[in-house]
Amino acid sequence: MNNRKWARMRADWQLYLLLLLPLAYVLVFHYAPMPSVQIAFRKYTSRDGIWGSAWVGLKYFKQFFASYQCAQVISNTLILSAGMILISFPIPIVFALMMNSFGAQRVKKVTQTIVTMPHFISVVVLVGMMNQIFHSRVGAYGVLMYALTGAYPENLFASPGNFRVMYIASGIWQSFGWGSIIYLAALSGVSPDLHESAQIDGASRFQRVLHVDLPCILPTIIIMLILRMGSVMSIGFEKVYLMQNSLNLSASEVISTYVYKVGLDASGSTNFSYSTAIGLFNSVINLAMVTTVNAIAGRLGETSLW
Repeated sequence: MNNRKWARMRADWQLYLLLLLPLAYVLVFHYAPMPSVQIAFRKYTSRDGIWGSAWVGLKYFKQFFASYQCAQVISNTLILSAGMILISFPIPIVFALMMNSFGAQRVKKVTQTIVTMPHFISVVVLVGMMNQIFHSRVGAYGVLMYALTGAYPENLFASPGNFRVMYIASGIWQSFGWGSIIYLAALSGVSPDLHESAQIDGASRFQRVLHVDLPCILPTIIIMLILRMGSVMSIGFEKVYLMQNSLNLSASEVISTYVYKVGLDASGSTNFSYSTAIGLFNSVINLAMVTTVNAIAGRLGETSLW
């Protein structure tokens, strides 16, 4: 068996050569920094370094759990993450099923191109577009409301509730087209014979989608859900931070922004050990979530990551 593996590797050496760069990226940026995790258990100072700093055990974990901001940042993170999963996760699936059922190929390709393009807009540009559109004074929203009512509307960026709606809605708009690509690829592998058999049995187009297409891509959906649950506590830092202000802080302060402020902010009161402890707690929760969901998926069906 080992000889066969080496023979296949020699025959496909170009493919393995392509893996060197991403493998080097993973090793350098994900595995090499792992010894630095011990900063969470030490009173780190740049003078003493990682190995020379005093060992304090779980001090910073206890400090975080005792902090009045602990419940707020965790709840804000979970609310935004749950909103993205519950609302944005099914939309690419539904869109892919709709596009797969669409007959006009030219219109289908144009539609796919249009909905995929927002994925390539940077976060900074996206937030800038949102400010230009939804600004209560000079944005399109403010100008239109003033023209219709004679008064400027409320500042959407100042409301905690509106912050969550705008964050989730903009995330859906930017990602659902790109997210649908993998489901369209999975749908391309559905055998036409299954559809022909269903048509002979008198199944409508919707019934074929429900009983042929959807079951065929269900393993892909489960795998994507498991992977998504592995980042349930990891809300993207850049977009939240750019949309954040003092008025919506009660809803926009998530773990990633809190870690930045206590660990890397240029305010002069940095605490690398405290921020590392919070980051490690975040990673452990993500690992526990992906492991739990994977175990549940393995017990309920035959699809799992391991």
